[in-house]
Amino acid sequence: MGMGEPLLAYKNVLKSVEHITSPQGLGMSPKRITVSTAGIAKMIGKLADDKVRFNLALSLHAADDEKRNEMMPINEQNNLAVLMDALHYFYRNTYNRISYEYITFQDYNDSLEDAERLARLCRRFPVRVNIIEYNPIDGLPFRKSTEHRIDDFARYLREQDIMVTVRRSRGRDIDAACGQLANR
Repeated sequence: MGMGEPLLAYKNVLKSVEHITSPQGLGMSPKRITVSTAGIAKMIGKLADDKVRFNLALSLHAADDEKRNEMMPINEQNNLAVLMDALHYFYRNTYNRISYEYITFQDYNDSLEDAERLARLCRRFPVRVNIIEYNPIDGLPFRKSTEHRIDDFARYLREQDIMVTVRRSRGRDIDAACGQLANR
């Protein structure tokens, strides 16, 4: 994660996973590897066709196209309906775990209505939702959601029988948390 869009370097990513999982390499299980993507539907379909054995994470961050378009311009070419079809195809062909990465921003995508929309996206196939606390970056208008609001969001999803983890931030006090180092 954090090294660019892996599905735009498809052959190299598969070759890397092959080296990491081979007995001559690190011998890791492919089930311990997760490739994280911003969401290129055509390439997610290719992963399914190639029957990859690793897990897939989608940087989702919003459960409606309007908000996701604002945050992630890639959504304009790969909207949620297209992405959900591609992910469903991936799951049907591989049965590999799919995670949704969801950074919460205060008063933007962290309401119970946002959680309801996200729950609807989680019903087509089994997924895990990783809720990630936002780490403030100078010059950006977003703010970190309150712990109470994140907990309510996660509780709602769990009540819908959705597997949820909340990734609490570490290193924020020294500007070393996820997403902050690139800003310095």
